[in-house]
Amino acid sequence: MMRIFLKKYSALTMLFLLGCLANGMAQTTQTIYLSKSDTTKNKFIAVLPPAAVKTTGYLFLVPGAFEQPQDVLAQSGIPADAAQKGILVIIPVLENGNAGLAIDDATQQSLKKILEYCIQQYQLSGKSLYLGGFSAGGACVMKFAESLVKNNTPVQPKAVFTIDAPLDFERMYHSAQRNLRLAPGGRVNPEQKMIAGWLEQYMQATAKTGTAFFHEVSPYSFSDTTQAAVKLLRNIPVTIYSEPDIEWWMQNRAFDYSTLNAVDGAAMINELHLLGNNNARFIATRDKGYRLPNHNKHPHSWSIANPAEVVSWLLSFQ
Repeated sequence: MMRIFLKKYSALTMLFLLGCLANGMAQTTQTIYLSKSDTTKNKFIAVLPPAAVKTTGYLFLVPGAFEQPQDVLAQSGIPADAAQKGILVIIPVLENGNAGLAIDDATQQSLKKILEYCIQQYQLSGKSLYLGGFSAGGACVMKFAESLVKNNTPVQPKAVFTIDAPLDFERMYHSAQRNLRLAPGGRVNPEQKMIAGWLEQYMQATAKTGTAFFHEVSPYSFSDTTQAAVKLLRNIPVTIYSEPDIEWWMQNRAFDYSTLNAVDGAAMINELHLLGNNNARFIATRDKGYRLPNHNKHPHSWSIANPAEVVSWLLSFQ
């Protein structure tokens, strides 16, 4: 069973909603839970287009690790802009509570379950499906898009975009291990330790190790000469946003290029070009990464993707 609740929103989210009303946008926002007993996961916020605007498509916009849908509403204008243009936006909290890399089978299946529910609940059959996500959420939707294509499901994505997402988990794992080994003064970076731990735990769960494991779970694999994953997107429009601000990363995290998600994104788009995908784009931004409400500079942020540009690109593939 699923339930619809009225939520008490944060001050930032309330400002977002009031801004919508002030601009005549008047979206309806719903919070829906898939479980009676657990409101921490398997849920989503739906941002519906105004009543006067025809719904032509729907966007699954997956948050990064540990983010909630309210965080997305506070950090990005993509949901508001998309709804204004007739795209219903679904912002989910998946089976892992958005506390992981979102590439595991259980998490992917929970996204599929929410997709099936939304198609029925909002009468979306025959409308355009778009997929987007930030950080781990971007990896989630890229892998999900590949799964839909591989299984030739009735619903296929019209376009996919990611915002500074890790895509090659072999690169990510070895980079995290290296960063832990080189940590200044022995200070362990908790995020890098967590990433390595997640991947090692999933390796054990699948009883697979090494290159075969990474090729199977990664949306893109630099070392996979068969191009098994990336070939699945040769006919799907793909945009990857990243802000490779290497000076910031070296000064603030002691990370180098091996840690940047931009490495995966550029490599993947390059291979898609070579496979004949003329609708594949890698957009490297500069000085666009900031986090609200304090406008703190951070290149790994929702803000590197311009909402109006994202929505315009999506709508070009209706």
